[in-house]
Amino acid sequence: MQIRNIAIIAHVDHGKTTLVDRILHATHVFRDNQETGELIMDSNDLERERGITIFSKNAAVEYKDTKINVIDTPGHSDFGGEVERVLKMADGVLLLVDAFEGPMPQTRFVLQKALQLNLKPIVVINKVDKPNCRPDEVHEAVFELFFTLDATEEQLDFPTFYGSGKNGWFNDKNEQCEDITPLLDGILKYVPAPKVAEGPLQMQITSLDYSSFLGRIAVGKVARGSIKEGQSIALMQAEGVIKRLKVKELYTFMGMGKKKAAEVMAGDICAVVGLEEFNIGDTIADIDNPEALPTISVDEPTMSMLFGINNSPFFGKDGKFVTSRHLRDRLMKETEKNLALRVEDTESADSFLVFGRGILHLGILIETMRREGFELTIGQPQVLVKEINGKKNEPFENLVVDVPSDYSGKVIDMVTRRKGEMLVMESKGQMQHL
Repeated sequence: MQIRNIAIIAHVDHGKTTLVDRILHATHVFRDNQETGELIMDSNDLERERGITIFSKNAAVEYKDTKINVIDTPGHSDFGGEVERVLKMADGVLLLVDAFEGPMPQTRFVLQKALQLNLKPIVVINKVDKPNCRPDEVHEAVFELFFTLDATEEQLDFPTFYGSGKNGWFNDKNEQCEDITPLLDGILKYVPAPKVAEGPLQMQITSLDYSSFLGRIAVGKVARGSIKEGQSIALMQAEGVIKRLKVKELYTFMGMGKKKAAEVMAGDICAVVGLEEFNIGDTIADIDNPEALPTISVDEPTMSMLFGINNSPFFGKDGKFVTSRHLRDRLMKETEKNLALRVEDTESADSFLVFGRGILHLGILIETMRREGFELTIGQPQVLVKEINGKKNEPFENLVVDVPSDYSGKVIDMVTRRKGEMLVMESKGQMQHL
């Protein structure tokens, strides 16, 4: 069976997870009468409440005798660490762009990562049913973005699809059609099959799954060779450490779940059970001649917060984990799967410095820990200042505001008070784009 591996990337709220819903429905992953609800892939409570994707996830569908592995990714730059590592599993990307908003800062960020990895892009202009939308201008803006990101000639020749995820249609021209088959055919046509190199087994662990029944599960794409159940392998870790281990069970992705496999060939994405103590970025290699793949690099943290134990009079009222040992173990466990997070001990045994990509990144961690029953105190976020060539540098953010023109003065006033600089000001319909 042929395989296509594709990641869906876009700015926040441009319709990634809704598109995955449509793909799952179009390929009959569910029974016709099954109640599935919206945003099927956002399975975590926090994701459902906030209406955002936080963790990248895999699904696999079958279409015209081809298996398509679909990877849904988060849209916020705070979770950029998630996007960077899962792109290693893909051979092509679907770049979704909102037909009204056009390319946004995050579109640029994820596209840059994809182009650096030489992935084949397919551009999908979504939400063309919105009033005031401007698909043709957006298409030109996307082309300019590719050009500024130094795309190759081949990448600049990208196919474009138009449609509406909500209404369930995508077509290769801006005309409504029955369903999303033109897009699925496009994926088979434009996304290359995985490149398979000859040689012994190599597979990089790009994400991590956990089940209380099976323990830690390593997920990744088999780069070459094949991996079998019960096979002895060499796990190659950072700093040249090599461990000899055995594969207990193998699973491939099917629909929303996994199914057991005896052997997985190069090019497919699989989950390996039975390896304890692995880290993301490690290589599973042939035991006789182990060769490691280059490790995954992730963007640096931009801010830090002090996490400490609850030493207030209300100690022990809310949570069940209150000691510094509980806190330390939980933070260390988080760094295993949350690549962009770093934890350091401080002079006091009761508090720890936690470094992350931004407020949202650390906020989600704090909220998750609170729900698990941890009590903790947190300090104010501190921006990390870095010395580059002897000059102090601090991280900055790009702010984009679309606001009715009556209020634009107020917005400009608020931002300049916070030392913001205005770079662009233009009208889009009745809105002012800052």
